[in-house]
Amino acid sequence: MRLSNLADYAVVLMSAAARQCGSVPIHAGMLAEQTGIPGPTAQKLVSQLARAGLLVASRGSGGGVRLARPAAAISVADIIEVVEGPIALTSCVAEGRHDCSLEGSCKVQPHWGVVNGAVRGALADISLATLSVAPKHPSPPPIPALAGDEIRL
Repeated sequence: MRLSNLADYAVVLMSAAARQCGSVPIHAGMLAEQTGIPGPTAQKLVSQLARAGLLVASRGSGGGVRLARPAAAISVADIIEVVEGPIALTSCVAEGRHDCSLEGSCKVQPHWGVVNGAVRGALADISLATLSVAPKHPSPPPIPALAGDEIRL
């Protein structure tokens, strides 16, 4: 599974908006400048996120966008679903989809809902507030040894 660039940019953009404390309106152009996201893309995302109720837009002098609710109340899943739609790892967990050639004979299909729920739940457990602060100890994730691999020091 891989997020689209647009979904990735939406998370980056929302994280930048969260660092503004959510109360001070900021223009899409300023978000683009802060994040390196191209201006037209930032504007498109700001519009989508505002329509979805994650950002509040105000026009005129002193206008811009701000978070619609506290960063702790916005999850990564919320942001991704604005851009990508409902999180569905396979077509058989997407509502209304019946285009799998294995439908009816697949023994795994009944379990995909649990897997999909776990992935969505993990994304829902990560708040925008978590993403808008620097990690305490940035370190690369450990690389697990595979069975049969020798570990040499």
